[in-house]
Amino acid sequence: MKRNTDRSNRFDLRILNELRKSARLSMAELAQRVGLSKSPVLARVRRLERDGYILAYRAELNAEKLGLAQVAFVQVTLSDTTTEALEAFDQAARAASEIEQCHMIAGGFDYLLKVQTADVASYRKAFGETLAHLPHVTQTSTYIAMEIVKE
Repeated sequence: MKRNTDRSNRFDLRILNELRKSARLSMAELAQRVGLSKSPVLARVRRLERDGYILAYRAELNAEKLGLAQVAFVQVTLSDTTTEALEAFDQAARAASEIEQCHMIAGGFDYLLKVQTADVASYRKAFGETLAHLPHVTQTSTYIAMEIVKE
């Protein structure tokens, strides 16, 4: 029984890996890539979606063509880490369109933000108008990415 479960898990992992590379694969192409027929692959994909392994399908966009070629990572330290302060910061970060990603960090600071803008001047404006005014922020450090090597 365990052997079948291990084999089943291997197929699920192959499916997830292929969909991570290209979510636009047809079921026939996906089936061919993982070595199963179309019907079992479709059933597995639906189960993986239902069980929460696949949350969404997204398009990878060209940031440069969209005018968002400048990437900055911002370390944020809060003055207060009570539940209320964290919730206020989280809510404000979710609402800020300039913030592409926001991660709570265990370590020397509290949050790491990923911000994409057209250029450094646009980042400076976003920082001054939005990021610097997020609730409970006492310190930030900005790191400008010079090149995206892998995303």
